[in-house]
Amino acid sequence: MAISLGMQSQSKVASPNTSSDTVLKVGVIGYGYWGPNIVRNFHAQERSRVVAVCDQSPKSLERVRHAFPDMRTTRDCRELLTSPDIDAVAVVTPVWTHFELAKIALENGKHVFVEKPFTCTAAQGEELIELAERKHLKIMVDHTFLFTGAVKRMKEMIDDGTLGDLYYYDSTRVNLGLFQHDVNVLWDLAPHDLSIMDYLIKEKPEAVVATGERHLNGVADIAFMTLYYPGNMIGHINVNWLSPVKVRTTLIGGEKKMLVWNDLEADEKLKIYDKGVQMTSGEAVYQTLVSYRTGDMWSPRVEQVEALKVEAAYFVDCVMNDKTPFNDGVAGLHVVRMLEAADLSLQQKGKVVQL
Repeated sequence: MAISLGMQSQSKVASPNTSSDTVLKVGVIGYGYWGPNIVRNFHAQERSRVVAVCDQSPKSLERVRHAFPDMRTTRDCRELLTSPDIDAVAVVTPVWTHFELAKIALENGKHVFVEKPFTCTAAQGEELIELAERKHLKIMVDHTFLFTGAVKRMKEMIDDGTLGDLYYYDSTRVNLGLFQHDVNVLWDLAPHDLSIMDYLIKEKPEAVVATGERHLNGVADIAFMTLYYPGNMIGHINVNWLSPVKVRTTLIGGEKKMLVWNDLEADEKLKIYDKGVQMTSGEAVYQTLVSYRTGDMWSPRVEQVEALKVEAAYFVDCVMNDKTPFNDGVAGLHVVRMLEAADLSLQQKGKVVQL
């Protein structure tokens, strides 16, 4: 979606009935790939209603009117950003627009729900966080995977010690396309895993290494990112727009158990393996012995819910009850800082960049 703050409104249809003070009135900027899902889920909540949608494309706005005949549509962002009838703005636009749109929304007293990644730079993220705190407003970054049943279950097993001390997080997130022109494959796909790792792992990474290459449109379309944590924990992310197959698989290795998450699996998304390796030392170095533990595999029950529906309800609850979201601007800033470090490493062919 191209953003122009000077465009004129295409239409001004009456807003839906939002007379109750307990209903959060939401405006959505961007109705491209992800926008329809945002509109549908916020509009379906008991305590929120989408009262207006903005997009530069007349065809996109026609889709809005077809799905929601009474919803206000416009091509002018300022109608949403400055409207006294809107309490919160969802920014579902390219990352290079996030800072300007979120800043204007916050300056006009509106809470902000913004698509990942949070901003283009850490400095932009810091400015938005400071502004929101000063205005007593909420920022939530759309890290949707944190609200899936699989990730929630993984966090429970890590927190309760089922996996033991973590050894590694290894993710493969590849497919053929969708090619982006304003960001590389790391900024497009890696935020998913970076936000998950930031949520699951108590320690924060100390250094980043990234390698990759560009082949088609001037930005890296295949990349590998490694994160070094305190102790011997390591994280690795493989992202790729040039894969002949779509893969969404994550392995988490722990001292006690190991876990495989296949997000494309319909039923058994999570599998837990009672497998491991133990080292025992004798009196001499050459007497060091390796023993392998092979036990059962089981697939725990995972809640089957639409993650964005849960996330939308959580955002509304945080705004209504003055709670700080765990996927707030600070969490989004952590991801942006890791992406900036990865970019720097990528430009220097895999140089270690300290965080």
